[in-house]
Amino acid sequence: MTVSIKDIAKAAGVSHPTVSRALANSPLVSPETAQRIRRLAEEMGYAPSAIARGLVTKRTHTIGLVVTTIADPFIAEVVSGVEEVALNRGYSVFLANSNAVPEREMTVVRTLRERRVDGIIVLASRVGGLYMPLLEQSRVPIVLINNQHQGPYVYSVSIDSVTGAVEATKHLIKLGHRRIAYIGDRYGVQSDVDRLAGYKRALGEAGIEFDSSLVFYGDGKASGVGEAARQLLSLNPLPSAVFCYNDMTALGLLQLIKQAGKRVPQDISVVGFDDIFLASYTDPPLTTIAQPKHEMGRRAMEMLLALISKEQSVTNITVQGRLVVRQSAAPLG
Repeated sequence: MTVSIKDIAKAAGVSHPTVSRALANSPLVSPETAQRIRRLAEEMGYAPSAIARGLVTKRTHTIGLVVTTIADPFIAEVVSGVEEVALNRGYSVFLANSNAVPEREMTVVRTLRERRVDGIIVLASRVGGLYMPLLEQSRVPIVLINNQHQGPYVYSVSIDSVTGAVEATKHLIKLGHRRIAYIGDRYGVQSDVDRLAGYKRALGEAGIEFDSSLVFYGDGKASGVGEAARQLLSLNPLPSAVFCYNDMTALGLLQLIKQAGKRVPQDISVVGFDDIFLASYTDPPLTTIAQPKHEMGRRAMEMLLALISKEQSVTNITVQGRLVVRQSAAPLG
C-alpha cells in the first residue's frame, strides 16, 4: 500500500503541513521534529509523488531527448553527458528516436510537449530554425546539439566542423599526401557542408587544387559507404589518402579497402571524424577528429536547465575538436 503524507502525519501526531515542511527541509519545523518525521517516513517506506510535486511546482522534472538513432556510438556518449547533469539535478530523461526524418522529428517533439516535459534537447536536428515559431507557441525551451539544418537557431551546442576538417586534412598534407579524397554524407546535412568546406580550405592553403572527382558520398553509416568505396578504389591513380565525414563511414571504408586487397595505411591512409569508442579498436586504429561528445551533452543540459529556470543563458556554444593521431594515416611512401 502506498504511504501518504496523511499516514505519516497520523503516525507522528502532527498536521499535514508540518510533514510537508519537514520533508522539504523547511526552517519552520524544529530540527528535532523534522528528524523524527523523516525517520518515520523512511521506516514507513514513503516515496514522494512526482505527479503531486508537479501539480504544485508546475514542472514535471522530465526532459525529452530526441536522437536520430540509438545505434550510433556517437549518440550514446552525448546521451551520457545529458543524463549525468539531468540525474544530478533530479530530472528524468525520455529518449525518443527520429530516424533522421524531419517529419518524424517534429512529431516526436510535439508528442514530448504533450507529455508536459519541462524542456527538449534535439541531437542532429533536421528541421533547425523551424523550432523558432514552436518556441513562441509552446514556451517549452528547446536546445539543439549539432544542428543539421542551415540557418540560425536560438539555443544550440555545436562542434566547429570547418576547423576540425581543416585540421584533419592538414594532417594528411603534412604527411606528404596531395591526392586526398573526401567521402561525405549524401543527405546534405550542415556538418557535411562544413566538413567539405574545411577540406577545401586546407587544400587551398596548401596550394593543392580541389578536384571534384575525388569527392564521394555515403549515408554516414558503415553499411552505406559501399558505392563510394567502389568508385574511389576504381580510380587510377588511387588517392593516397581519404578524409571521411564521420567515423562510421571510415569504419566501413577500412573494411572494404581490406576486402579489395589494399592495405591501410601502406596503400591508402584514412582519417575520420568523431572519435567514437570503436575508433581505437579498428585495424589499424583510426586517426580522427575527436568531438567532446560527453561535454556537449553536459553543456546542452546545463543550457536547458538555465532556460527552464528562466535564468540568463548563452544562446550558442561552439566547441572545438581535437586531432587524435593513430595508425590509419602514415607518411606517403
